[in-house]
Amino acid sequence: MGFQDNSGDIILDVVLTDEGRKRLARGDGSFEIVKFGCGDDEINYGLYDLTASSAQQDLSILQTPVLEAFTNNASSMKSMLVSIPRNDILFMPILKLNEKQVQTQVGTAGSFIVAVDADTQDNSSKGLNTSIGYINNAHQQGVLFGNNPEIEVSSFIKVDAGIDGGSLIEVPADLAEEQFMIMIDHRLGRLVDTSGKTFLRPVAIDDDNIATYLVSITDGNNFVKQPSQLSLDANDSPINGPLSSTLEFKIRSSPDLINSNYLFNLIGTTADIANNTGSGNSSCKIIDSYVRVTGRNIGYSIDIPVRFAKL
Repeated sequence: MGFQDNSGDIILDVVLTDEGRKRLARGDGSFEIVKFGCGDDEINYGLYDLTASSAQQDLSILQTPVLEAFTNNASSMKSMLVSIPRNDILFMPILKLNEKQVQTQVGTAGSFIVAVDADTQDNSSKGLNTSIGYINNAHQQGVLFGNNPEIEVSSFIKVDAGIDGGSLIEVPADLAEEQFMIMIDHRLGRLVDTSGKTFLRPVAIDDDNIATYLVSITDGNNFVKQPSQLSLDANDSPINGPLSSTLEFKIRSSPDLINSNYLFNLIGTTADIANNTGSGNSSCKIIDSYVRVTGRNIGYSIDIPVRFAKL
């Protein structure tokens, strides 16, 4: 990664995706760019200075160093640029992680924890209390049961989409998020609904093992829901305003994590996690990752930290 000098001529720096390079390498003249993405995550529009002269108001923004294009799609911009042909928008819809329910709260270490196998979830039937799914036989905050996501007490991830502006107006239809793209490391986990029984197939898995899922409110499944009221109470949603939809899902452990320690030894480390004794910790093999959720309409993204853990 590097910075581009924006003090002189504007330079357009473009890189092809892995698929684009593969098609270009065919050398048969069939290569054609039909899609591209732009982002401005490095720009702080708060630097716009209304107190300066008209020629100086946006000077700090224009002089901000611009990141080079990324060749690694896993490190791509979080928020894509979009064009909206209207000038009456006061607030743009956003996505927020909803932790208002006990089962949707992030773990005490700041990430959701996926207990990847049965023993890590609960080994009390074996007369042990080193498992991390429960503390004093009560479900531990932020722990997803990756081996048995159908267990009802297992945590799940909830994301709200709406306008966080305190407005009571309805989200305009052309700004409503009703379809989401979810990206997760396919080596580590799979996407399931909150019942733990409905599995989705990824629409793509790239050369970095990043799986992409698409879910929509029109799919008829349990992933995307439409709020039953215009503006939910602050106790129900972190968004202070009208909601357009809510996304809910769980993560099932990959077979590699359940049956092998190979990936934990290759890309993981160890950490102490509170166990069922209520006062002690268990040393676990862990892999820290994240799940990226993107609204397909506006392109707003959030990264949700996820820790895969195994005794």
